[in-house]
Amino acid sequence: MEDLGLRDYQLEVVERAVRGENIIIWLPTGGGKTRAAVFVAKRHLDTTPNAKVAVLVNKVHLVDQHYNNEFRTPLNKYKVVAISGDSEEKNFFGCVVRDSDMVICTAQILQNGLSHTEEEKHVKLTDFTLLIIDECHHTQKDNVYNKIMGHYLKRKIEGERRLPQILGLTASPGTGGGKILDNAVKHVLQICANLDSVIVSTENYKPQLKKVVPRPVKRYDIADKRSQDPFEEHLKSLMSMIHEFMSAEELITFRQFGTQEYEGDVVQLEKIGVMKKNRLLSQCAIHLRKYNDALLINDTVRMVDALRVLEEFYNSKEGFALDGTDLFLSGLFEENHAELKFLAADKRFENPKLVRLEQTLLDQFKALKEDKSDHSPQRESKPPKCIIFSKTRQGTRCLLDWVCANAKLMNANIRAAMLVGAGTGDTHMTQNKQKDTISMFRDNVYNMLISTSVAEEGLDIPECNMVVRYGLLTNEIAQQQARGRARAQDSVYSVVAAEGSREVRREMINEYLEELTSKAVTKVQLMEKVDNLEYRRKIKELQQVAVLSRVMEQTRDKAKRRFAANQVQLCCRECFTPVAHGNDVRVIENSHHVIVNKAFEMYYKVGGQINLGKQFEDWEPGRKIFCAKCRKDWGMEIKFKKVAVLPCIQIKSFSIKTPEDSDLKSYKKWKDVPFPVEEFNFTEYVSSLGFGFDLDSTS
Repeated sequence: MEDLGLRDYQLEVVERAVRGENIIIWLPTGGGKTRAAVFVAKRHLDTTPNAKVAVLVNKVHLVDQHYNNEFRTPLNKYKVVAISGDSEEKNFFGCVVRDSDMVICTAQILQNGLSHTEEEKHVKLTDFTLLIIDECHHTQKDNVYNKIMGHYLKRKIEGERRLPQILGLTASPGTGGGKILDNAVKHVLQICANLDSVIVSTENYKPQLKKVVPRPVKRYDIADKRSQDPFEEHLKSLMSMIHEFMSAEELITFRQFGTQEYEGDVVQLEKIGVMKKNRLLSQCAIHLRKYNDALLINDTVRMVDALRVLEEFYNSKEGFALDGTDLFLSGLFEENHAELKFLAADKRFENPKLVRLEQTLLDQFKALKEDKSDHSPQRESKPPKCIIFSKTRQGTRCLLDWVCANAKLMNANIRAAMLVGAGTGDTHMTQNKQKDTISMFRDNVYNMLISTSVAEEGLDIPECNMVVRYGLLTNEIAQQQARGRARAQDSVYSVVAAEGSREVRREMINEYLEELTSKAVTKVQLMEKVDNLEYRRKIKELQQVAVLSRVMEQTRDKAKRRFAANQVQLCCRECFTPVAHGNDVRVIENSHHVIVNKAFEMYYKVGGQINLGKQFEDWEPGRKIFCAKCRKDWGMEIKFKKVAVLPCIQIKSFSIKTPEDSDLKSYKKWKDVPFPVEEFNFTEYVSSLGFGFDLDSTS
């Protein structure tokens, strides 16, 4: 049989899968996991009667990427269909599965199909003979992969024998937060149990793998500490004034300004303010969080960037004051704006990390340019490419502005673009824009991407000569995935950080955790080979616990919905105005929560048109909506089936009043609200507006 050009180490890791066993392939980023999966899928389709394969991914853009770049051509004699939330086929998922040999889809679409009762949408796990799960280390806790495997494990324990074969793919299972070997082993065993699989890696061809995926040279490019920072000091003095104004020290022990921990403190304070309907606390918390954002940006990029964040925030509040709290907070910034602007313009106190980053980039691009000019046959001649990873969308935008304004970097012919996650905000990108940016990076229109974690995992990004981690605190999995982007020969992986910083300490801890992951996987593999009975016993025990836990969780979820929908009030999270009841809410496709009561319109105003950069079958985005009283962003209008214009609200913009007590409750996700939400009935809604349908009449 055709081996699709697989290398020896790839053929080694797929051996057990070809024999029909459930396995997790553990290979580094760039090691060819997906190609190995294509090989297994082709062999499975060629040799298994009535074979049907599902390839599951965790991000929408990976559906088309896997279809176009990996599976379509090698499997051209089979019917392969790509389905995502953007596809009309999702509404007939059951029919598409029955008519296809392979579907490539987001995991949520399969999960929806397993839950649906309509024949056109419903599927069973037993409809499939092979499930391929990309980035399978996410198969834990409440992740959708784990929900799908929850169905699988329940059926397995019940004695079902026609379950599909499982093939998981990962560059690192991680340690699950474990800091010692025993805990890391428990985590790897849990992943294996959740996927009902053994974890395999190459044993006989490690030198070949190392040659194919060379490890980049790692550098710590350490910046000097700021000797003085009057801009930061002034911001902190304003924050202290807000603390004095609100007097909340007895409620929370606040940690250091300008840290993630302090951000957590003010988030908690805002929740307390909402719960007690105390605008003084909730609004001060919101403004303190914005000042803290400015401190974090000042620590990462330029003072002018930090000031711009505050200016944009206060511009959005201009001309609006609901009470004395708003007057104090806006007035405090206005009184100090000129001084902050003066300090931000003082180049003597600019960020030394940017000086270090500038030198790192110039040195590398100069070295790559010189390397490119060496035309000896022994040397590859590839254009330089670099990715800078930053923590936030806001941070990436600020870094891009800095690069584009930097004459030295422009003279070095650095052409940068931003790559961030999809969404509707100012700092988000549409999926089409993401694709265009990556395509232009591949075609050398851009030679530098400044990216959030969206570029770490899964995206088909060409190999880079340099990866820079800038101001990041992440886990060992993210670190390995970022490093895996530096796959060109003699590539560099640089950590740019201040001397003695938390970023440097975290990077060193991640190196230890990466080694710990490797030891844990090796120990689990040894257990499976040497003491198979004990291995199977542990896996079975973990699976039984997982199934029982899920049953208990479902019982708790039902108990959560303890109030009738008409007993619950929805209030604006910022001004606490009651605007709707729970029985005014309907859910469309288990995704969009809309208000069907026309009286709701009196409580909101509309803003600009939302553009998501893509089309949907049944609905289209409309205008932004926000509270008529306090301007809180509530969501957007959607036009459903080209007829019904409905306010689609986000639960995080509201607080909930129940009959239980006078306190307001806050929820991040609709699934956690304490009342049931009915499905949206289009015919019923249109009839309620006075448009009748006589389904029995004929024309």
